[in-house]
Amino acid sequence: MERIVIHSDLNNFYASVERKLRPELAGLPIAVGGNKEERKGIVLAKSEEAKRFGVKTGEALWQAKRKCPGLVVVPPNFPEYMKYSRLARGIYAEYTDLIEPYGIDECWLDVTHSTKIFPKFGGDMYVGEGEGRHFAEDYLKFIGDTLRERIKAELGITVSVGVSFNKVFAKLGSDLKKPDGTTVIPVIDYKTKLYPLPVNDLLFVGRATCEKLKKRGITTIGALANAPDDLIKNLLGKTGETLLKYARGLDDEPVSHMNDSGELKSIGNSLTYPHDLTTHAEVKKQLFVLAESVASRLREADLGRADTVHLWVRYSDLSSVSMQKKVRPTVLCGEIAGHAFSLFCGRIPAPFKVRALGVTVSGFDKNLTQISMDEVDGSYEKHERAERAVDAIRNKYGYSKLQRGIMADDIEAAHNDVKGTHLIKPARFDDGEE
Repeated sequence: MERIVIHSDLNNFYASVERKLRPELAGLPIAVGGNKEERKGIVLAKSEEAKRFGVKTGEALWQAKRKCPGLVVVPPNFPEYMKYSRLARGIYAEYTDLIEPYGIDECWLDVTHSTKIFPKFGGDMYVGEGEGRHFAEDYLKFIGDTLRERIKAELGITVSVGVSFNKVFAKLGSDLKKPDGTTVIPVIDYKTKLYPLPVNDLLFVGRATCEKLKKRGITTIGALANAPDDLIKNLLGKTGETLLKYARGLDDEPVSHMNDSGELKSIGNSLTYPHDLTTHAEVKKQLFVLAESVASRLREADLGRADTVHLWVRYSDLSSVSMQKKVRPTVLCGEIAGHAFSLFCGRIPAPFKVRALGVTVSGFDKNLTQISMDEVDGSYEKHERAERAVDAIRNKYGYSKLQRGIMADDIEAAHNDVKGTHLIKPARFDDGEE
C-alpha cells in the first residue's frame, strides 16, 4: 500500500519562538546566541531577516554583527524551545502515533491510516485505476496544509512540510519551500520533480560524498539514481548502496512509534568553534568539555560502560577526519577525554587549525563487564563514584558550580555546558569520514 509520510520542519525554530515570546522583535533581524561566557558568542539560530544579510549558524556573533549592524542578539531559552517542540508533537499526535523526531524542530509522521481524521477533502482522493491507483497530489497537499495551518494558528510559528511516499523524499520536500510551505513529491511523478536537483539535496549526502560523486560526473539526484551499482558501491561502500536506494525512491524504512525510544548505539557531542584551535592545550581542554557531556549522558542512560572512543576533527578548510580506538570499558570523563586526546596526538600533525571537534563512545556493555585488577583495589570505582557525585551537584546547583582543574584558567570552557545546551541532529553519513 502506498504510504503517506510527512516531514515537518519548524522554520527558524529558536528565533521563531523568541519572536513569539517577544512580539516587539517582529520584522527585526534576530540571532539566538549564548552569552559570551558560556557559548563563546556563537550564532545558534537566526531569523529570515538575518539570513538575508548572510548571517550563518555557527559563526561568531562579532562576524554576524559585521554583516548585519542592526542584528538583535537574544540568549537561548532551551526550556521554551522544548515546550514548543512538545506542543507541536501534541498536535501531530492527534493524527497519528507514528511520530519520529529528527532533532528538536523536525519530525516524520506516517498518516497513511489516519486520513479519516483530517477534515473532509473536497475532491478526489485517488487518481488512476487498479495497480496504477495512487493518492492524488492535491489530496496530499491538503493533508500537509492542514497540519501546517494548525501549527501556525495554535503555536504562532511557521512550519515547512514535505509529503511523499517515503521518509527521504518527505524530508527533501520540506527543504524545498521555506518558510511556511507544503511540497508534495508523489510516487507517480517523483522523478520529474527530484531528478534534476543537486545530489547534495538528498538526505545524508554530505560535502565529502558530494565531492566524490562530482569527480565521477554525478551532480544530480537523477545521475546518482541512474549510475551503475558497482561504480557507486566501489566508490562509497555500504553508504553507496543506501544512497542508491534513496535516489531510486526505494526507501522503505518505517516511521517509528512516538513511544519507541529505540536502542542507543552511541552517545556523542560535537562543537564548532568561532576561532581555530591551534595548540594541543586548547584541543585537550575542549576534548574534556565534550567528554564531560558524553560521560554524563552515558551514566544517565544506564547502558553500562563503553569500549570504543571515536574522535572527529574538522579543519578550518572544512575537510575532516575521524578515528577510533578500543579501550578498557569506561564511563569516566577523564578516560574518555584521555583516549580522544591520544587519538588526536597520534593522527593530527602540527601545525593544525581545528574548526570543530566531536567525541563519541559506543560498544556499551550493559553493566556486564568483568571486574579488572584496578577495580579490585577500588581505583576505578572510586573515580566513578566521584563523577556521579559531580553529576548530582551540577543537576542541583548548575553546571558551573563544580569544575575540573584543567578548566581553571578558561572561563568560557568552564561554563560551556554542552550536555545542557547543545541540541543536535543526527549527523550525515560523512560527517567526519576520512
